[in-house]
Amino acid sequence: MEVPFYRHSLNRADAELIANVFASPILTSGAQCKAVEAQIQQYFSVSHAKMVNSWTNGAVAALLALDIGPGDEVIVPAQTFIATSNVVELVGATPIFVDVDPETLLLTPEFITPAITQKTKAVIPVHMYGQMCDIKAIKELVKSKNIAIIEDCAHTFEAKFNGERPGKYSDFAIFSFYATKNVTCGEGGAVITNNESLYNNLIQTVLHGMSAGAADRFQKGQYRHWGMERLGTKANLPDILAALLPPQIETIDERLSIREKLASTYDNFFSATAVKLPKINSGVTHSRHLYPIHVSAEFRDQTLFKLGEAQIGTTVNYRAVTTLDFYKNKYGFKTGDFPNSEYWGDGTLSLPLFPTMGEPEQNYVLETFEKMILPMLGSN
Repeated sequence: MEVPFYRHSLNRADAELIANVFASPILTSGAQCKAVEAQIQQYFSVSHAKMVNSWTNGAVAALLALDIGPGDEVIVPAQTFIATSNVVELVGATPIFVDVDPETLLLTPEFITPAITQKTKAVIPVHMYGQMCDIKAIKELVKSKNIAIIEDCAHTFEAKFNGERPGKYSDFAIFSFYATKNVTCGEGGAVITNNESLYNNLIQTVLHGMSAGAADRFQKGQYRHWGMERLGTKANLPDILAALLPPQIETIDERLSIREKLASTYDNFFSATAVKLPKINSGVTHSRHLYPIHVSAEFRDQTLFKLGEAQIGTTVNYRAVTTLDFYKNKYGFKTGDFPNSEYWGDGTLSLPLFPTMGEPEQNYVLETFEKMILPMLGSN
């Protein structure tokens, strides 16, 4: 049996949603994007939302909206996807890496505090795998220091912490609609905020710094001149892709129950094995975006190979960023600098998890693991 790492749920009927956009002369960042922005504002109970063409470009636009650049420092976790730190590099600022909690792999005030300097302008907590960081606690830490909070919500659209969704305590919260996300349009994302001033900056920084997008420049058949007050990037999302999102957002919480059932089956299987799972804090509604496991580092690559031979799709989420050549060479990081991140990064792999995963498919993954992997790993 072949079990892919991920299988999206879009089908031919969704193509009609795209076709409907063709009735409008505006294919990019027009009425469809505005409608999805309104839908997202309501879902997260925030004042503003802006569609973007990727988490990465949305984060670059957010950093530019905060006037963060050369000479500034931004605190990021060492255990994350490279985009979290790359965006800081792209605006000319310096990423300041810190370790993460050894059980949850989340950024906490304990790890942030020693890294704060006079140059610190922002911190980017990552809601890893689908579990939210305690943003309220981080807000309490930085609110008197003029340090912005940018939530990395690439894994957490439907997640909650103590009943609260992303965006309430941060300056920006940024989502990804990449191909494997719980809400997807292939490529894309969204930025939300309750800060009107920052939002006004953001609507410029997502489009080269222009004061008006294409749809706004041609209102009522009349051309309107645009200006440029600040530097921006090209981060806007086309309506053609945004059209795929509304039905998924409407049903996201229903589909979470399916993901949770699959994850619980995995949890029960691994509870009596040598495999380690990230701890889930109390008060968390987990989005179950990924199902990561940790095996002994000496067996991680063998596990990936054996599962691959059995046609089971797996991947690594993630190796510690500080162990990758670009960052290791630029900043001189050494083994042991970020022990929690390195421990997880050396032993992590993610198993297939998606709502259309059938019971026979998941059973095959577990049976293969029991026959081929657990004997290699040894007893708990």
